[in-house]
Amino acid sequence: MSARLGVVMDPIAAIKPRKDSTLALLLEAQRRGYELWYFLATDLYADGGAACGRGRPLTVRDDVHDWYTVGEPRAMPLAELDTILMREDPPVDAGYISATQLLSLAEAQGVRVVNRPAALRDANEKLFALHWPHLCPATRVAADPALLRGFIAEQGKAVLKPLDAMGGASIFVLADGDPNTSVVLETLTDGGRRYAMAQEYLPRIDEGDKRVLVFGGEPFPHALARIPARGETRGNLAAGGRGEAAPVTERERAVCAELAPTLRERGLELVGLDFIGERLTEINVTSPTCFREIDALCGVNTAGAFFDHLEGSA
Repeated sequence: MSARLGVVMDPIAAIKPRKDSTLALLLEAQRRGYELWYFLATDLYADGGAACGRGRPLTVRDDVHDWYTVGEPRAMPLAELDTILMREDPPVDAGYISATQLLSLAEAQGVRVVNRPAALRDANEKLFALHWPHLCPATRVAADPALLRGFIAEQGKAVLKPLDAMGGASIFVLADGDPNTSVVLETLTDGGRRYAMAQEYLPRIDEGDKRVLVFGGEPFPHALARIPARGETRGNLAAGGRGEAAPVTERERAVCAELAPTLRERGLELVGLDFIGERLTEINVTSPTCFREIDALCGVNTAGAFFDHLEGSA
């Protein structure tokens, strides 16, 4: 009997198959003979002490016009699955947290969940890197606009962003004295009721915001530099940046080696580290991307390398 792999993700009908890393993972799993089951986060539930879900059998194809078939839903204990990939995109809101708590229950009942649900709850993608402040640009996180304004004044120029967004959404670059400062800070903090992050502006963003994928604490040797479009400061592909292949540098390998024991201890088996120059800016843990772009540019099988790790560490 083949191994059963569940995936919790956003609606598969709405993905961009040419670019979607979750689809790349599913295609590789199917090539290896896994039986695939598809869930939305809202398909998960608990029945007494049992973690359950309404799963749909899934078949995937590498076809931008016809990339999946799902069968009829079936109520099932999640313990029927061997592994679950939690790949729902941020925001990490109350619904997401509840889904991870149900997945923690499944984990306690013998299912391998990647990434570990407790780590998904604890490792905020913007804040987690601050456990290694010497690797990061100067950073301040606050809900008080005055504290963020003071940071901009200290730095002369800063990047402002929310803690729960992705894909370059709601990222601002402000210089000291910028007339838009007040409205940006009011918007990001909801008038002082929500945390936001301010980071030192790194001019090397012109060279790209580099994504390094890390499997079980080990960096994949091929990375993606996301170069901002003309007139932009965001390298995110979702914000119009372009991808260029880039090798993983010795400095980046050293950062991975420093982070690896913590990543392994927490069960963060699939992570995306973001670098600008030599500075670590984010640790992405929810649904790290760029598999398809790295494959296309470098002629490699990134998802295959991940499954080599997954099967080798079972």
